[in-house]
Amino acid sequence: MKRRSVLIGAAAAPLFASLPLRANAASLPPLASLPAGLPDRGLFAPGEQRFAGYLVILAPMANDIVDTTPYGFMGGGWWRTPAQPFNARVQEHVFTLSWFYANRRTWNPYHRDPALLGRLDAALEHYLNLQNPDGSWPEYEPAERGKASSGFGLGYLAKTLANLRQANALPSRRTQLEGALRKGVDWYLDPANSVVWDDPFKYTNQAVAGVAGSALTLRLLPDLARWQRLKERIRFVAKWSQSPAGFFYDPRGMDINYNFEVMLPEMAELYLLTRNPLLVSMTRRFSEWFGYNLLREPDGSGWLTYYAVSDRTATAYYDDAIPDPDRTILGSHFVPAVPDLGAFFTSREDKAALRKAWAEDPAPVPALARQDTSPRIIAHAPYGEALPTRASKQTAIARIPYLHKDDFTELRRDEIENQDYLYVRRPGYYVGAFFGTRPGSSVRAGTGFLWHPAAGTLIHAQQTSTGCWGTVRLHVSTLFGTGSHDLAEALGALVHQRVGGKRRVLVQAGDRVVDDNEVTLRHHAVGFQAAQEVQQRQ
Repeated sequence: MKRRSVLIGAAAAPLFASLPLRANAASLPPLASLPAGLPDRGLFAPGEQRFAGYLVILAPMANDIVDTTPYGFMGGGWWRTPAQPFNARVQEHVFTLSWFYANRRTWNPYHRDPALLGRLDAALEHYLNLQNPDGSWPEYEPAERGKASSGFGLGYLAKTLANLRQANALPSRRTQLEGALRKGVDWYLDPANSVVWDDPFKYTNQAVAGVAGSALTLRLLPDLARWQRLKERIRFVAKWSQSPAGFFYDPRGMDINYNFEVMLPEMAELYLLTRNPLLVSMTRRFSEWFGYNLLREPDGSGWLTYYAVSDRTATAYYDDAIPDPDRTILGSHFVPAVPDLGAFFTSREDKAALRKAWAEDPAPVPALARQDTSPRIIAHAPYGEALPTRASKQTAIARIPYLHKDDFTELRRDEIENQDYLYVRRPGYYVGAFFGTRPGSSVRAGTGFLWHPAAGTLIHAQQTSTGCWGTVRLHVSTLFGTGSHDLAEALGALVHQRVGGKRRVLVQAGDRVVDDNEVTLRHHAVGFQAAQEVQQRQ
């Protein structure tokens, strides 16, 4: 964030001089506006309805590509910030342009459009010129070696190459693109690359995206030695990216959004490309973990999430039936191998009903808002989906731990990060809590939610200072001072359970007792001379 604030604004102008310029750049013909009456909702196949909003913005976005200086920069602020010429992520919509150029559909008037091809070529020229000599791409500053920009970029550029091959277009640019992809894969898969393979390992979603992009590249540009390196990196991810508690580090804690909406779809793409069984095992562990943290609404409308312990984002809920565009849908390819994961996806029947309603809606297709134009939505579409049936989804929901049993105590521990996640289920309630080292400033410690089987979630902690369930220590000097919140600190805790008349401390992840109702929790703010103790007995 510090780099972003420095680079945006007045500091950006001199950076144009650091970018390669194209000699004698010719003015590019504009792409024609979408004909009146299009898109026609009725022409889209159900699984391709998500393309409609991108079709609406295609001409405006393509016409914002700069044909002067810096030539080929995708201007207009359509995707990613900072919206500056040095940011390679801004150029990721080359995939979008290439898809519409290469694929014939009754609803796509831009198939083989020469103006579209010209602007795509210019955007690719700028994108490839941004690649660093070592094969990486920048994001927040010129010549930065970016983990996300390089990882996601490999996927988009590989998909663009596939589209250009399909259309037999831009042969010289394809050759250049193939060289850039090989160089990018070599950089990304290098075990000595500390940008990607840092210690401790962070940002799983970005690394998995890069490995998936590398896998697609090697499908297009086969190379046995690189493929062996790819498999070794999958083993590395399997060993180091997943917490013993079950979530994936993002960056060093759990995060509802990045785990489910970004990482899991990228890992599903990697699985479809490699069929590596390690990815299924990882997903099975994650699905079990997820079941403790998504809180079912009793009316069946969806889930609230225990996002107070998310390291980055504040995703509060998931509806039971999510319309397109659905960022999670590619992850459904794990459902046949991990049926319990089906609890969290829209059922086939509900998705079909949503798509039927969309096709019959007489309203014009709305344009996507600038920045809300992720190319991942349509980049994942060609893979299809493997959504659960309504019946299998309900079966999976019934197996969610706190819905399946009404008396257990579960302690999930991450010894490496000193993080403890406690879940207590009794016939009248379900409680979750977090203790130990907070992985980020947004995480709120202590008790986090209180759920009732009939009333649903009664207390739902958030990532704010006031929207949490914690203890406030009043300042001695003021009777009515606001004091400080223990939930914004590292909390140490001891969890005891009475078994056979004896109290024991739960010391191992997975400890569970179901035959006694008494749990004692003592926690204190680490670093205070007089440790505050809170006892909760049920």
